[in-house]
Amino acid sequence: MQATKSHVSKGDTVVVIAGKEKNKSGKILQILSKKNSVIVEGLNMVKRHVKARGNEPGGIKEKEASIHISNVMLFCSKCAKPVRTTIKALENGDKQRLCVKCGSSLEK
Repeated sequence: MQATKSHVSKGDTVVVIAGKEKNKSGKILQILSKKNSVIVEGLNMVKRHVKARGNEPGGIKEKEASIHISNVMLFCSKCAKPVRTTIKALENGDKQRLCVKCGSSLEK
């Protein structure tokens, strides 16, 4: 499987558009480029049985599972809804992501 460039990055606020977590939003904690997936804070929670290690107790722990990158859209705070993005090159050579609907910058 080949890793590809994604339309979202770590720290972005995204909305899930498909699956059991549809219409929920959260912040991206991690991008798994080889799996084309993202881990979103507080979404797609699964239970894992963990063995005790050292001074850390074992038990059943909840953690976030990955969501495929095609099932999330970037959230535009100005439009207050999930949007597609476009990339614009600035005069100094930097690239900037823009909202397709309102044209505002989506960079942090």
